[in-house]
Amino acid sequence: MSQLLIASITTLCHADHQGDPDAIAAWTANKTPATIAGWVADPGRAVFVAERDGTLSAVGMLTASDEVGLNYVAPTHRFSGVSKAMLVALEAEMRRRGATIGRLTSTRTAHDFYLASGWVDAGDPQPCYSVSGTPMTKVL
Repeated sequence: MSQLLIASITTLCHADHQGDPDAIAAWTANKTPATIAGWVADPGRAVFVAERDGTLSAVGMLTASDEVGLNYVAPTHRFSGVSKAMLVALEAEMRRRGATIGRLTSTRTAHDFYLASGWVDAGDPQPCYSVSGTPMTKVL
């Protein structure tokens, strides 16, 4: 999971980090196996993985406050539908937990993806790790 997250950020999120090694390092600093193990062990979070063709292809997570905290796809599986499937699973889990409004902070890279999935902007871009992110919501 750690390798997928780092590869996705490094390879696919160029519109956000502009190839700046310091920005990439700051963004990926908490994507370690130990940190991820803590997320998985946290009963307030929900961590999901997707496999495609027998390979780990996406990682998603809801925070304790039912906000999408992760939705990353392996670079080799981009545009295969796995990100959309992950988002559908995350939204279903939010509804299962009783949420009526979904929340997330979108990267520039994923913004159009979320808009096409029915999410709407909910504020101006905010600092998020070493880049900026746009708060978004969706009626579930």
